[in-house]
Amino acid sequence: MANLKTLVIIFGPTGVGKTDLSIETAKHFSSEILSCDSRQIYKELNIGVAKPEPHQLKEVKHHFIGSVSIDDHYSIYQYEAESTALLEKYFESHDIAIMCGGSGLYIDAVCNGVDEMPDHDEEIRRQVNELYKAKGIEALRFELKKADPVYYSQVDLKNPNRIMRALEMFYQTGKPFSDFRSNQNIERNFRIIKIGINLDRALLYERINQRVDKMMENGLFEEAMTFYSKRNLVALKTIGYRELFNVIEKTISLEDAVELIKKNTRNYAKRQLTWFRRYKDTAWFEPDKINELNEYINKEILR
Repeated sequence: MANLKTLVIIFGPTGVGKTDLSIETAKHFSSEILSCDSRQIYKELNIGVAKPEPHQLKEVKHHFIGSVSIDDHYSIYQYEAESTALLEKYFESHDIAIMCGGSGLYIDAVCNGVDEMPDHDEEIRRQVNELYKAKGIEALRFELKKADPVYYSQVDLKNPNRIMRALEMFYQTGKPFSDFRSNQNIERNFRIIKIGINLDRALLYERINQRVDKMMENGLFEEAMTFYSKRNLVALKTIGYRELFNVIEKTISLEDAVELIKKNTRNYAKRQLTWFRRYKDTAWFEPDKINELNEYINKEILR
């Protein structure tokens, strides 16, 4: 086992301090970092997705940061294929890779593959529901026939719920609903060590509130204004942007929008923790316990 290549996955709620910690860990192990953040992957988005600063990106080589355009469709299936291909090449010359982020679906894709059907994405579900409300079941059938002709030939075409579920899965994963198979996890040829990062809830929420204030000081509202014309893209159905789009439309005040961003971000952090607590094989650390974390990784590698 000591000779097995190792992927260390560092995850936790938004605002907890994963970026700084992962950089220090990567430097300690002379590793590169693969981001597993479904919003930092977009090259046009910066302030609102809390991308690592330019100097941080120079400290350690990062992958999947700013690598996709908001105008492009990008799926979990693509992420799984690209990240595992990168790891296969990377492990030819390195023993340890660090993955860092807060997108549970991306983590599951790397650990288990995407044949295991993921939970729904709330924003995609809302978009599909809006399509149904605006254009009816015929529009759903038309989209399904294009996306998944196999399932189209099998599904009850009078049942909008089943059609919408199939469309959600396609939009979320890039894979036809009919392609999902046995739900058996994929065996990877590298070891995975899972590291959860968390803080006392009150301290975490304080950090989140402070980070939102800093984002506003750094120009988040101005950044949102530049993307207003593209507000219906999936990439922009993101906390921070969507509340400020309402300010632009004058349906909410800027002050109220900032408070709503903080509230929505705190709620998102709670959902992330609920997701991550499903991972039973996880060692949890506070973000300032870098030495203890590195010692744990060393012991796991040598075990």
